[in-house]
Amino acid sequence: MDEASRALEGLELLVGDWEMEVTFPGAAPMGGAHTSFEWMPGELLLLQRWEVPIPEAPDGLAVYGWDALRSGLLQHYFDTRGVVRVYEMGLENGTWTLERTKEDFSPLSFSQRFIGTFSEDGKTITGSWEIAHDHSTYEKDFDIVYRRVA
Repeated sequence: MDEASRALEGLELLVGDWEMEVTFPGAAPMGGAHTSFEWMPGELLLLQRWEVPIPEAPDGLAVYGWDALRSGLLQHYFDTRGVVRVYEMGLENGTWTLERTKEDFSPLSFSQRFIGTFSEDGKTITGSWEIAHDHSTYEKDFDIVYRRVA
């Protein structure tokens, strides 16, 4: 099996429906958010859709797939604010990473990264988003917990 096939096969860990709990620094955890991951026909692209019941957080969708030019997975991100971004992605040894450090469809006024860890049973992902306004000094943006519901 080649590298692209292995990477795409690894995305199967995400397939299903998840509840999300978000915690911003200094605030209580907020539940009620939902996301789902499903394969497009052919299982070469994975779609994610999410809804967050608070006005400060956008709803959106993302498309995950293999980029042969970069030899890696990418997340193409779109949200209800009209924001469009591309994140480099990793999914190895129970750790899910996303990182945006280069300008793409949107200006790069800050860098971002996400690190999430799968529980042993694969039913929970505990992660944090970080932001670097100067592109090098990261600080916590918010924590997020995904809990599989189906």
